[in-house]
Amino acid sequence: MVKASATTKSRAGKPTLSAPDDDPYLWLEQIEGARALKFVERQNGKTLQAFGGVAFERDRDALTSIYDRPDNIPSISRRGGHLYNLWKDANNPRGLLRRTTLEEFRTPKPSWDVLLDVDQLAVSEGEDWLLKATVSLAGNHSRTIVSLSRGGADAATLREFDYDAKTFVRDGFILPEAKSAVEWLDPDTLLLSSSYGQGMATTSGYARTVRLWRRGTQADQAPVIFDIVPDHVEAGCNVDQAVVPPRMWFVDHVDTFNVAIWLGDVSGVTTKIDLPSNIRIHPHSDWLAIIPRESWSVAGQTYAADTVLVISLAAFLEGNRRFEVLFEPGPRRALQGLFWSAGKLVLSILNELRPFFEICSPSNEGWSRAQLRGLPDIGVVHVWPLDSDPSESNGDLLVDSQDPLTPASLMLIENNVGSPTVLKQAPMTFTPDGLVVTQHEAISIDGERIPYVQTGPAGESGDAPVHMSGYGGFGISMRPFYNSALGKLWLERGGTTVQANLRGGGEFGTRWHDAGRLAGKKLSHDDFAAVAADLVRRGVTAPKRIAAQGGSNGGILITNMLTRYPERFGALFCTIPLIDMRRYTKLLAGASWIAEYGDPDKLEHWEWLKTYSAYHAATHGRKYPPILIATTRRDDRVHPGHARKMAAKLQAMGYEAYFYEPAAGGHGYGRDNRERAGFEVLGFRFLKSKIGWLDGEALGGARRL
Repeated sequence: MVKASATTKSRAGKPTLSAPDDDPYLWLEQIEGARALKFVERQNGKTLQAFGGVAFERDRDALTSIYDRPDNIPSISRRGGHLYNLWKDANNPRGLLRRTTLEEFRTPKPSWDVLLDVDQLAVSEGEDWLLKATVSLAGNHSRTIVSLSRGGADAATLREFDYDAKTFVRDGFILPEAKSAVEWLDPDTLLLSSSYGQGMATTSGYARTVRLWRRGTQADQAPVIFDIVPDHVEAGCNVDQAVVPPRMWFVDHVDTFNVAIWLGDVSGVTTKIDLPSNIRIHPHSDWLAIIPRESWSVAGQTYAADTVLVISLAAFLEGNRRFEVLFEPGPRRALQGLFWSAGKLVLSILNELRPFFEICSPSNEGWSRAQLRGLPDIGVVHVWPLDSDPSESNGDLLVDSQDPLTPASLMLIENNVGSPTVLKQAPMTFTPDGLVVTQHEAISIDGERIPYVQTGPAGESGDAPVHMSGYGGFGISMRPFYNSALGKLWLERGGTTVQANLRGGGEFGTRWHDAGRLAGKKLSHDDFAAVAADLVRRGVTAPKRIAAQGGSNGGILITNMLTRYPERFGALFCTIPLIDMRRYTKLLAGASWIAEYGDPDKLEHWEWLKTYSAYHAATHGRKYPPILIATTRRDDRVHPGHARKMAAKLQAMGYEAYFYEPAAGGHGYGRDNRERAGFEVLGFRFLKSKIGWLDGEALGGARRL
């Protein structure tokens, strides 16, 4: 271990739960601070020296080649008569924006029309450009707004691009770097939601206003037609092009789960939508779909949380509250999402974690429902519209089907009916011989059943090298997908993987999410620890052979395994993490997550936050497993200071903690396939080393800090 100075030793255990604001590592929150960057450079060198080398380079190159394969499935969306795709490979690490037709895409080797070479653009302009998004006008896709990010950050510059001329529009719409979103109203008008400009950002760093930006004017001159108070999360506007004139929906994102919504026009808001704030709505044309987050009583009826209700928008605005019920949840039957396609509502549902989909169709006699046929009922099945804008949809649906041992198939269902036909099949990137996928349940600390999926060799050896992962936050469901990295570098070499479905996720609806947020977040962590214990109980492995990984919200999870359940794990890999729950609201987008975690400035909230703020709970004299904490400098969502400070504190207390921070990557693992592969492989090499599994070869030069 690195020897701490006397000054560092004297403050090594700070901040503490009893003095949470006595933080000696605040200087590490200065992202580009000279002292902080020296810390990062020194730490990166030590981590790469310990876990880099020939084996690392071999695995990184092997994984990069998988990500760069020419037969990987392109991600597509249809706009007008073309399919658009951003393609990355070894020759185009930043990507090619390109397009083709559906007929051409059906062929084994489709021909693509390259519209923008992001690598060439980055070189010619001397910028670290990555393409984040494109937005074009429904019915007129000749021009688009291109979102260009430096190094993968959420903040991006906006520039108008001409698809036909394959060039940026001279004197077109241009906006400097900011966290922004745009919607086209017509060919010469944008609705701009952006933090760019004085007073235009919320406390969370997102747009506080919506501006009407007309061609030929500067964004600074665009009149504000909608604004919100600064301590709300974000202001936005959605345009429904399915009606004439286009209908404008203004949204005040009060917090992550509460909104206030208005109808309006170019002059601003006109009609407030009379609904509770914790209800999600999905309007389209003359219909309004509504999903309450909690039980809702209206017009003499009570609807359970996560029920899907529909009503004519005109009738609703006239005061009618007689809803049609299209979906009712059960204890382990939950809505995962919905979307409009050709005037029909498509529901995505999990029933005991098995996926199925219903198409709901309106008629003069009411709504009818039919299940999509010909789809698997295990693994991961994802359905979404081929057309990017619902106003252009003819009902064509795309389907992605996969499981931990079966690579993805991209299928097409035409006109919302019929059996799916395979468009593309992803390559097999690892050998699944002898591997099986099984589903199990652990019993958590309060008796709740926690599902998890295990993939690996059949039978229990009692000593399996296990890679565990989990998330447990924001109502996001974790599904057992085909993971090339884990498959090639863990499963194929004899290891076992486990994915846990923790409370805080959305696998069983809002009740499952709410059980694992705010004060319940601690239960989410108990769930993960219960799965680790169940693997030992079942004879799969031993604690010293369990390697666990989690990122972002999962960073809280992993650091709580360190401080609360250290005896259940052999090694921990914590990525792009949230850790300091005392200061998280003051760092970048942190204030936007108060509805998930709570407000540390409120004493009653801090009482539960401190129970899972590992940065404060870490203390002397425990037997913590080795941990690698990794982030990226260009992550402008979760501040890299979380990872830096936790690593510094653990090292100062004498624990075996490693740190890694590449310069780019945003809230992800790298700007291109090679960087992403290197980030992942570094974590795998660390985990394997620390659980004593070198899969047949020595690391070469691996040593403790």
